[in-house]
Amino acid sequence: MSVTLITGAARGIGFSMSKLSKARGDDVVAVCRSPSEALGSLGVEVISDIELTSTAGVARVAEAVAGRIVDRAILNAGVLDREMFGNVATKLDGIRRQFEVNALAPLVLAESLMPSLREGSKLALITSRMGSVEDNSSGGYYGYRMSKAAMNMMGKTLALDLKNRGISVFLLHPGFVRTDMTGGSGDVSADESAAQLLNQIDNLGHAQTGTFWHANGTRLPW
Repeated sequence: MSVTLITGAARGIGFSMSKLSKARGDDVVAVCRSPSEALGSLGVEVISDIELTSTAGVARVAEAVAGRIVDRAILNAGVLDREMFGNVATKLDGIRRQFEVNALAPLVLAESLMPSLREGSKLALITSRMGSVEDNSSGGYYGYRMSKAAMNMMGKTLALDLKNRGISVFLLHPGFVRTDMTGGSGDVSADESAAQLLNQIDNLGHAQTGTFWHANGTRLPW
């Protein structure tokens, strides 16, 4: 049975990926800050009360999978704030928080999971096309855009560092998804996005490590 670890699993895309992964027979380790009744009903292994920006939180996740091989680690937890030019100086704490959660925390967690990863394991980093410099055509959202661009650079660098170990790293944009983060706006449901993301993770191979993709299968520019 494949082991799939998913962060940010209590709601939205993370919950949907946990549900779909469990339904197809994966041994799911669902990591979250605040557990939900819906997540608990899936019959997955829930690791709750985890703050991934803390050393203790990361250590608890690593300990939870110690002695097991993680086939897929889907690092999905993230935060979004809405800074626009003119109010950036009043929102610096939120911008720093986005860097901590969106870029630094997944790097530290990936490093801590190394004893549980093997040749053939896959690290899927759920990023955003809003982190693409070339794709930016609307401006705004300074903290989110910068933190996701940092995440993309981190993922590309991590892919190079892990390539000789046979561990693949993919940067995946979930699409414009109807979740709490987007205020219910979006083009696809969380279940639709989750199904596309899992399909991409399954189909991408080690030859594509360090690449940036839309969940729909489109290659994205940096």
